[in-house]
Amino acid sequence: MKPLALLLVCAACASAPRQAAPSERPDQLAARIVDSPDRSEADRTLDPGRHPKEMLRFLGVRNGMKVLDLGAGPGYTTELIARAVAPGGVVYMQNDPRWLPFLKDALAERFTHPAMQGVVRADVPFDDPVPPDARDLDLAVMNVIYHDVVNMPVDRARMNKAIFDALRPGGAYVVIDSSAKEGTGLAETKTLHRIDESVVRDEVQSAGFRLESESEFLRNPADARDWNASPPAAEKAGKRGTSDRFALRFVKPSG
Repeated sequence: MKPLALLLVCAACASAPRQAAPSERPDQLAARIVDSPDRSEADRTLDPGRHPKEMLRFLGVRNGMKVLDLGAGPGYTTELIARAVAPGGVVYMQNDPRWLPFLKDALAERFTHPAMQGVVRADVPFDDPVPPDARDLDLAVMNVIYHDVVNMPVDRARMNKAIFDALRPGGAYVVIDSSAKEGTGLAETKTLHRIDESVVRDEVQSAGFRLESESEFLRNPADARDWNASPPAAEKAGKRGTSDRFALRFVKPSG
């Protein structure tokens, strides 16, 4: 090949776009995150009852996403999501100010973890759960908290509409909670810390969402749904992480 032709070929090769590396499969991403050696022992202790690998796959989180974790508490779920959306993503960690006195120490410890660098605290009430800069979100998550919102009380129609407005078209809102017996409505949100799944379906869809999918990864047919599923009570009874839980994925319709 003549020198000039060789130069032209080399220049063309240099200017051609690089092929993107194959992206991690959802199961690979979830396994890498959950098995990360720098996760705290306290979080690992909760894994058997929380099924984090299955949860991350159901959430569909990936790098670069913008996510709102509602009622995040001490941040077990928040940190898992933060690991999944890095690099380039952001997680808004919402907690109602009424919860902060008993979360103070746990939050201080959580934010010592390097994985929390992409997390923005949002200490705002459930009636207005979206911080001003959290717009065009890809995902909002409420993990075993909806029944607590009922007990506070909160204007849930307003809350769900605010979440709807903050999501981009096609964005998802995932709600996970402990199942009450069918037909009980809101009767057991305080006594058993459970909620009738149909209530969540109806209230969220009334805000404009469409139910896209649901998952069985937290289902437990052996659960009689007649015992207190709150973490302290379940821990005392030796049942923590065994309540039957529904997992619903709603989407904001495009257009």
